[in-house]
Amino acid sequence: MNGEINPGNEIKIEMPPVSVFDVKPKQKKFPFDTIFTFVVRSSGLIIFLLTALVFVFIAVESFKVFGYLSPLDLIYSDRNGENIFEWYPTSNDPRFSLIPLLLGTFLTAIPATIISSFFGIGIGIFISEFAPRRIRNYLKQLIDLFASLPTVAVGFILLTVGVTFFDSVFDADNRLNAVLAAFGLSLIIIPQIASLTEEALRGIPDDIRMAAFSLGAGRWRTVKDIVFPAAISGISASVVLGFGRAVGDTMIVLMISGNAANLTLNPFSSVRTMTATIAAELGEVSTQTAHYHALFFIGLVLFILSILVNLIVKFLVQRIGFRNNGAGL
Repeated sequence: MNGEINPGNEIKIEMPPVSVFDVKPKQKKFPFDTIFTFVVRSSGLIIFLLTALVFVFIAVESFKVFGYLSPLDLIYSDRNGENIFEWYPTSNDPRFSLIPLLLGTFLTAIPATIISSFFGIGIGIFISEFAPRRIRNYLKQLIDLFASLPTVAVGFILLTVGVTFFDSVFDADNRLNAVLAAFGLSLIIIPQIASLTEEALRGIPDDIRMAAFSLGAGRWRTVKDIVFPAAISGISASVVLGFGRAVGDTMIVLMISGNAANLTLNPFSSVRTMTATIAAELGEVSTQTAHYHALFFIGLVLFILSILVNLIVKFLVQRIGFRNNGAGL
């Protein structure tokens, strides 16, 4: 570019000629964002389709049981005018009542959830609010380690050591019973509830704690009256998820619940859960029989229970969280 000043104070600027061949085309960037978005959406769609296909397969196989049995046969068996609630599908007079299995499942899952909630929430509060910062991470790692323990190992330890201890303490009629199974289930649920409780409490902004401290509230009162109510949605969700974990566990209840399909509400008696029934019988049953399809029907009931648990968790998080937001927490 050359500039010349004329006597008439006029400035002339001469621009060099530009050719279209001198302009370098923009380099195309590799579409990482597009590919990542496609992979994420495809993965979500695949998971949804696989879950739907599993549900459809279980539903189709389970509904075939009604070609052999009536719906009432899955509740009780009518023998000479007497209603019998028994699961005994391999006898000469087979019975297919699911009531003993449902009672056995809840007789182990509910006490396990109560025990786990007491200890799990307490541990989560301690790690989040009271543990020194230096050891907080170590405690969280220890909780994660306990959460990763295989359930078959927990069941084996209780079968070899815990049975004798609990028998000497409670002197139960059955050495393998629902209480022992509930205690074993609580060992795998406590880390889950503790971890989720700690995350829910840490999700509360520190400004709320500082405001309470500035008004003269102590640490314990701040946690009890401010932080805990604000995090109640996440804590409630952790308890419900723990219950779902207890209902869906197989190995612990298979090994230490006694595996007797008794119609009882006595927690010190042997029981059999739905998951243990499927694990113990599905590998040996003949296909295309009433027993075979009844086991799939049990699986359908468990599938529906898991869906209900997730819906309850979603409701708790949305309903209680909305209430807390409306209260300014």
